[in-house]
Amino acid sequence: MVNEPQLQAKRPVSASLAGPYGHPFHPILVTVPIGAWVTSLVFDIASHAVHRPAFLTQSSEWLIAVGVIGALLAAMVGFLDLFAIPSGTPAFRTALVHMTLNLLVTAAYVVNFLWRYGDHTGGGSVGIGRLVLSALSVAALGVSGFLGGKLAYRYGVRVADESTQAEGFTTDRSSGNARSVA
Repeated sequence: MVNEPQLQAKRPVSASLAGPYGHPFHPILVTVPIGAWVTSLVFDIASHAVHRPAFLTQSSEWLIAVGVIGALLAAMVGFLDLFAIPSGTPAFRTALVHMTLNLLVTAAYVVNFLWRYGDHTGGGSVGIGRLVLSALSVAALGVSGFLGGKLAYRYGVRVADESTQAEGFTTDRSSGNARSVA
């Protein structure tokens, strides 16, 4: 088995914009679009269960807009985090797929917002096409979130460099169990 050299994660382009090493801003910013878009889908579904759904369809429309704005802010910081990952690594490839999915989901929600804009005034529930687009977008967002978790928790992107990760776990040789070292 050939040992590959370990690459140290690079520092962010700008710690004041991306967050200090070990405390990146991207993970906290993504909670805005995730929360807004998931709640929008819940409102879309609920609009089919109430007598007067206009307040739900209007709320869903604006939650989509809030999510798009939040996604654009999170993407800007995410790009700075991407630049901190050495190219050619599994983490970099995962980050590119994560970024691509997020951009596609954001574009789908822009389309969804424009498709809905001003349509809530009719007082009806959300159309099936719009609801399906939201559901597919949330599903893709879930896959992207899984990849984002892999970047943070498996690869330690912008959270811990390789030597810090290696220090975090050691094997207890007497019992054969891995244990965390505090």
